[in-house]
Amino acid sequence: MAFPNSSPYVIIGAGIHGLSTAYHLALALKKARKGSGTDILVIDKSGIAAGASGIACGVVRNNYFQPAMRELMAHSVSVWESDAEAYQYNPVGYMQISSESMHEDVRSIYEQQKAIGYTSVFVEGKAECDAYMKDLFSDWQAKNITSVLHEKKGGYAHNAAAIYALAKKAEGEGVRILTGVTVTGMSFASGSSSAVAGIDTDQGHIECDYLVVGAGPWVRDFWRMAELPQTVMVKGNDGQLHGNIPMWRFWQLEEGVLGVDPNTFRTNDSKMPPVIHVDTDAPLYSTVDGSLITDKMWGIYYKPDFNFGGVQGGAMPYMVETPVDAVQIDPYGPSSPEFIASKEFAHMWVSALAHCNKRFEGTMDKFHREPSGGIGCFTPDSFPIFEAFRENVYMIADSNHGYKMIGVGALVAEEVLGHESRLLKPFRLGRYEKGELHPTSNSPYPWS
Repeated sequence: MAFPNSSPYVIIGAGIHGLSTAYHLALALKKARKGSGTDILVIDKSGIAAGASGIACGVVRNNYFQPAMRELMAHSVSVWESDAEAYQYNPVGYMQISSESMHEDVRSIYEQQKAIGYTSVFVEGKAECDAYMKDLFSDWQAKNITSVLHEKKGGYAHNAAAIYALAKKAEGEGVRILTGVTVTGMSFASGSSSAVAGIDTDQGHIECDYLVVGAGPWVRDFWRMAELPQTVMVKGNDGQLHGNIPMWRFWQLEEGVLGVDPNTFRTNDSKMPPVIHVDTDAPLYSTVDGSLITDKMWGIYYKPDFNFGGVQGGAMPYMVETPVDAVQIDPYGPSSPEFIASKEFAHMWVSALAHCNKRFEGTMDKFHREPSGGIGCFTPDSFPIFEAFRENVYMIADSNHGYKMIGVGALVAEEVLGHESRLLKPFRLGRYEKGELHPTSNSPYPWS
């Protein structure tokens, strides 16, 4: 097909957000009799699922301390459930297993999940938690656990497969997906200081009436192209305004695979287990030589996954110290010469698996040595920004919460057509200066 010189709607990014928005916008246009999927063009410099969405762990959860995040995720879980087979979504549930420092936070999550009708079980007390976990896994041996939140919904999806399913749905509605095209800039309407008239690419100019950016960790670059602010004012809990807070920061994500038969990690009744997430202050010792790895708070998550060919999961990320503008995002993921999971991560994660389940003791040699991990682009408070800027540029800045948020595209589609979403409203840029900040928990993760 010829290179397009215009399209009413252009969406940048063929990952979870870009393709979900394209599909749901096509449906919304048709329903409102304002157009169809043929009015939508998705472009990506590489290919479908070539970025963060294609290497994501795929966990789908509602375990958030922030009420706005919890409601948003409940909506996305319903989208995953709407076509679980196509999305290769496994609704096995999710468990947040924690030490005492997180007890009250997790209790709050449970109470608010109950209030919105999100099914979960909450277990309290060291002996009660140990009994509950051993009822699932006879070899459970994690220390210092005083609360367990067992979400009966949620689970995980096979990363790239879900994205290709979205692409198929979008193309079925007439959406065109154009890959191998790099956006180099934005052009602005003549005589206007705000509206975007089109985008420049390495293959030519494309005019558009509306632009949606759903580019994951590359949001930094598109934010700059749109000439949006590089710093923000934040009104803190002290009521004071704090200026010149950088708009973006990068975190290195630590994930990997233990190369064992996924079937070896099942529950006592031979069923596939929930996704396991453990945060604890128990000292962590090496499964190799017994040495102390850390006596500080640590956390891991893991699940058996046939897509990855083993037990897959990760641990806490760490902040990238390179100045934001100097961070080289490409090549991304396992191809990066700089931003891949460390040897220290492998030692820590496998030792943590053994701390939790005895069956993983002595399995360090099973860890996949291939490069893994990636980087995420985070906002000042590590929570998303969803908003239209310059009249017609919608920014989906997911702050690395992305993959699980398959439903955000449906909500963005409605906002593109002029209908404000109650679920997206708490994630506007203006919340920083107004001091309308999301509460933070005692989790060792920046996104919880």
